[in-house]
Amino acid sequence: MREDVLRLTAVSKSLPGGRRLFEGLDLVLAAGEQVAIRGESGVGKSTLLNIVAGLDAADSGEIMVAGRNLAGLDETERTVIRRDKIGFVFQAFHILPYLDLAQNVAFPLILQKIPRSKAIARAGELLDAVGLGERRRSYPKELSGGELQRVAIARALVHEPALILADEPTGNLDPDTAEQIMALLGRSVKQRGAAMLLVTHSPTAAATADRQLLLTPHGLVPAHG
Repeated sequence: MREDVLRLTAVSKSLPGGRRLFEGLDLVLAAGEQVAIRGESGVGKSTLLNIVAGLDAADSGEIMVAGRNLAGLDETERTVIRRDKIGFVFQAFHILPYLDLAQNVAFPLILQKIPRSKAIARAGELLDAVGLGERRRSYPKELSGGELQRVAIARALVHEPALILADEPTGNLDPDTAEQIMALLGRSVKQRGAAMLLVTHSPTAAATADRQLLLTPHGLVPAHG
């Protein structure tokens, strides 16, 4: 039986002004599973990712990440969960311009106090896996958008996280590159036994997931088409 990487139970969230984003939200995500969440702008998709990452707090409900209840953790402990258990892939890449590619990918390992030589070697392996091994000494300004997203995927996977959170990872990419990136991300997640929660407006990107869900004010419901 596959282990639950993420379990959300009766999660609710309102905006500071009082508008309810969603309530009664339930979700179980198992190791090796990819779930895509779709929904209109402003419905709370990115807010949901922030709640899962412990960057924002739900009004009510339970959030379990890799067996830990976020509500029972202080900020330092939530930071450790993000550092050790979660990998992030963003639409805007968030690649550090003053570091070369190997240093960018190694950054999560450096935060874990892994020896620098070992971290850089591991980063090189992940850059090889995403087809950028020969560019490991290049700087971000020398890369295309698709190449930068490959770097972001390598960085998200380098510390072997249990959970990948991807927020519009193909939003800045042309259709062909977007298709390649989603295929690469899907293979990487499956091969490493991670789980992925993908937030996207793109039906094409969502179709690569095992399940598609629609975020509504009353929680998550199956999405069709």
